[in-house]
Amino acid sequence: MGVFDRVEKKLEGAVNGVFARAFKGDVQPVEITARLQRELDSEAKLLTRERRLVPNDFTVQLSSHDYDRLAPYSKMLNSEVIPQLNEYASNKGYIFNGPVTIDYELDESLPTGRFTVSSAAVAGVDASASSTQIRRASLVVEVNGIRHPLNPPGLVIGRGTEADLRINDPGVSRKHARINVSGEGDRLRLAIEDLGSTNGIVVDGQRVRHAEVSAGSRIEIGSTRLTITSPGHDV
Repeated sequence: MGVFDRVEKKLEGAVNGVFARAFKGDVQPVEITARLQRELDSEAKLLTRERRLVPNDFTVQLSSHDYDRLAPYSKMLNSEVIPQLNEYASNKGYIFNGPVTIDYELDESLPTGRFTVSSAAVAGVDASASSTQIRRASLVVEVNGIRHPLNPPGLVIGRGTEADLRINDPGVSRKHARINVSGEGDRLRLAIEDLGSTNGIVVDGQRVRHAEVSAGSRIEIGSTRLTITSPGHDV
């Protein structure tokens, strides 16, 4: 029995056939699973000879008809689909940046029975800063929705436990880069330096070893993007 057949039987058994009744002639859960697996294959990026990075954050866009039928079962569906994606990735030698998430959105332009998928590799982030510390900071570094205050003397970014801002991205070294912070208030001065990382750093589109940064600066390390911003302000 193939993996798609096993998924379909698990899904139907989990809810006593309700999926089969609800989706007859429409988008089937097994179709979504198959499409997500193809997304992993098409978006895989080579890290090493044995490892490839794949997306872990998915959005499935559905027609109005299919969305109304699928949305009530999305949590139950994901509880079956996500383990299958994890198993598929393991068998293929794929690496996720962080936990797999699947969201379902309405796209009224789609006809019944059609759906689209968008994806991204979103790294898990561990930053131990309170909301009060973030509000009091003049500037913060933001990554995947997580903000960390930028206060003197600065912070180390990396994948290892010794980093102040930990990013679970295979392309990030254990101690990848340091943002040095000096001054105070409106006179903060920031500079980022590479700590001998494997993949380097990119600031505003330019690969650098060392660069001054400020509010609005965009930094790329591995496959992760960071932004320097002011708390409560978008850039």
